[in-house]
Amino acid sequence: MKWLQLCIDTAREGLEPVELMLSALGIDGIEIEDEEDFRTFLERNEKYWDYVDEDLLREKAGKCRVKFYLEEDETAAATVAQVRLAMEELKQSHGKAALGPMILSIKRVEDADWENNWKQYYQPIEIGQRLLIVPQWLEVEAGDRIPLILDPGLAFGTGGHATTRMCLTQLDKRIRGGERVLDLGCGSGILSIAALRLGAREAFACDIDEKAVDVAYENAALNGIGKERYTVRAGDLLGDKKLRAAIGGGYDIVLANIVADVILALAGTVRELLADKGIFLCSGIIDTRAEEVAEGLKKAGLKIVETCTEEGWYAFAAE
Repeated sequence: MKWLQLCIDTAREGLEPVELMLSALGIDGIEIEDEEDFRTFLERNEKYWDYVDEDLLREKAGKCRVKFYLEEDETAAATVAQVRLAMEELKQSHGKAALGPMILSIKRVEDADWENNWKQYYQPIEIGQRLLIVPQWLEVEAGDRIPLILDPGLAFGTGGHATTRMCLTQLDKRIRGGERVLDLGCGSGILSIAALRLGAREAFACDIDEKAVDVAYENAALNGIGKERYTVRAGDLLGDKKLRAAIGGGYDIVLANIVADVILALAGTVRELLADKGIFLCSGIIDTRAEEVAEGLKKAGLKIVETCTEEGWYAFAAE
């Protein structure tokens, strides 16, 4: 099978708008290359080298890149055209100076085994005190940890991103057994499935991408979780009245690992979704938007009780 690798070069402030733009086009399987991540890597591994190539530092300076893949089929050209048009609209709405270069580059990936080659880069991840995320294709001894088996495919999250790790760590701290959990923008279902593995009684998950329904149910099945405890639906909570009715309320934990704009849009609805003393866990917030989101949550009547930050991303726990 042949694939196209597409890269959008932008400024750090452009990462979130580009991610949101691609998500609106149904493109969710993205990789982010961030200068800050590179510098963090250097700091954490400083003991392993005597010097750092100055040319490499100059190459990485100020550069951020969003990378994603498309199957090279009859729909690829139309999707690329949509991306180009969306990029132009984004530059007009935000201004080129704010977004950086906004250059799209494309190259073919000829390796017919590319779909499986990427699996070698995923290893078990320990989260908090109890969780161990295990890719489906690996057999490991979990010890006293709770294994969360996951097959993200090419489209959804695996737990490797800082925003997901922060949410999982919060779940590890807050799930004690019997909770009702709502997962907004569930993707692979990793957060809601983790909550159930940690002892939550039931979970409802939804995502605007219809593919997420099958992916989340498949991942739930890998963990021995059936539809009697886990419900997944496709749709937009804010615009779909039937979905809103199906969701109901009274949740002990509401999760939203999305982006700042969507969290701000959801803020006014969250309180009616929560049970008394319920917690709203939101993440996917880049550091340049953290203060704005915090203010938005406060204006919606929510009190931030914990703030987490990792690798330039923020997560809030609010009640």
